[in-house]
Amino acid sequence: MFDVYRNGKRDFLVVSNGSPMPALYSSNKWRKSRARVLKVSDEIKAAVQERGYYLGSVRVTKKDLIHTECTVADTTPGNL
Repeated sequence: MFDVYRNGKRDFLVVSNGSPMPALYSSNKWRKSRARVLKVSDEIKAAVQERGYYLGSVRVTKKDLIHTECTVADTTPGNL
């Protein structure tokens, strides 16, 4: 199993269950995810075994951007 931490910059950090957070990233404000992660990709698993952690970033898809823009446009005072 793995522990997943995330911060406000859309980054996530994966470490083995019960392992301490790497000193390089301990100064940032990371929040531990409550959900238990049982499976990860082979790339993440290899990085955790090799380095002890994996650092990634959550990508914003074009679909998410379009949905957000539509939602913001629909809530303007003139459209209510």
